[in-house]
Amino acid sequence: MKDVMENIGTLYHPKTALVFYEAKGTNTEVYVEYFDMDRNGNPINAHPLTVKEAQYLSKALDTTKERNKAFLKSKSIIAGNVLYTDPSENGFAIWFTKATSKNLFFIDGLNIPNGVASVPALLWIASKQKLYIYALKSDRKPTERTPLYHAPFFNVYADGNVCMGSVDVSIRKSASLEEFIAAWETYFFNSYFSHLMQNHNPIQGNCVSLWKKLRKTGEPFPKDVLKKTDRTIKNILI
Repeated sequence: MKDVMENIGTLYHPKTALVFYEAKGTNTEVYVEYFDMDRNGNPINAHPLTVKEAQYLSKALDTTKERNKAFLKSKSIIAGNVLYTDPSENGFAIWFTKATSKNLFFIDGLNIPNGVASVPALLWIASKQKLYIYALKSDRKPTERTPLYHAPFFNVYADGNVCMGSVDVSIRKSASLEEFIAAWETYFFNSYFSHLMQNHNPIQGNCVSLWKKLRKTGEPFPKDVLKKTDRTIKNILI
């Protein structure tokens, strides 16, 4: 019996009990009675639930802090492309991705066929509600002083803020770091590129012509068309 009890784990003893009473008929008022429990687990000392006891119960049932603790928490060793995390309720993360090829979508009006095209290395800055994106000229891990370039995409403002349009962005309050990053990258690349924002041309040259060419040829993204911003990661974190 001793060996069995050791393997059961922690034993929990009844300490208090709540009994909810509801009036019959059209009057549906609820009355709550609070009981202490004696050493044998029997209810004693019945009395109406006090305000202090109700507040204690509310605090015990509130899982908001626990959910917030899970936000941006990594499921394993933090990936090498993650640069910064702020796991507070209104926090954000910064990460980068190397130059690669992605399946891109364009509205019909642009006359750019949907499909795979090369994209440059990118810097991502995201909170639960907003995404900012910049281009990088190298696949090397950026530092605080690494120059940032305008992301060469439609739907991106001059300050890097991405217009998500009709995309329903829904980031869980308890999203892990990996889930958070995957969600934003999926939202961005699965949305339709439609137009330049406030006449901001993010590249040297014609943006439509660039993406038509990249879709047709499949060649690597030409870094020489990138336009430098006045921002660095250090500027962003200040």
